[in-house]
Amino acid sequence: MLTEPELVEVSRASDNDDYGRVIKILALTGQRRQEIGDLAWHEVDVDGCQIELPADRTKNHRPHVVPLSAEALALLPPQRDDRDLVFGRGQRGFSGWSKAKLELDARIAAARRSAGVKKPMPTWRLRDIRRSFVTHINERGFAPPHVVEAIVNHISGHLAGVAGTYNKALYLVERRQALERWGQHVAAVVAGAGARSSRSNVRRDGERRIV
Repeated sequence: MLTEPELVEVSRASDNDDYGRVIKILALTGQRRQEIGDLAWHEVDVDGCQIELPADRTKNHRPHVVPLSAEALALLPPQRDDRDLVFGRGQRGFSGWSKAKLELDARIAAARRSAGVKKPMPTWRLRDIRRSFVTHINERGFAPPHVVEAIVNHISGHLAGVAGTYNKALYLVERRQALERWGQHVAAVVAGAGARSSRSNVRRDGERRIV
């Protein structure tokens, strides 16, 4: 798992190419690698600020709605008329994960050396971003556990068994609020303003947000 400072390092070292955009969206939404890497424009409701994944695109074979914060929505590249896939080239979504990860690790190491940090970042994998998202959004109290599980489309824990069968609530409003708060928090920390503002709450449009 990545600590919050390490997650910030990963975000800052990510370029503005397809891989970098995917990494940042994963950090902001907690979704699975392939769900974002193979994202298609027909699955994106730009006006509704959300991704709508069909059952055949999720691990547990359940349709899944992913609300997009302003920060996540801004990471989507310009849409091209000649292809439906958001990332990658030709008829495939993003590929080349291993090479891109090595290049990202090299940039992180270079940034640490430039900052005078001798200790390298512990070995990590892309799945650690998802684990880190779940941990940090829980620890900061941005959403209760059952809402966090709904965000990442889990059917274990609070949504398993009888509870999962009878509790059909999507918690969509709560999920959107949590992801908006997380997006604003991450943006502030990456920009260097997190320590000053992460626990400051204000009212805007009837919702509580982090600024």
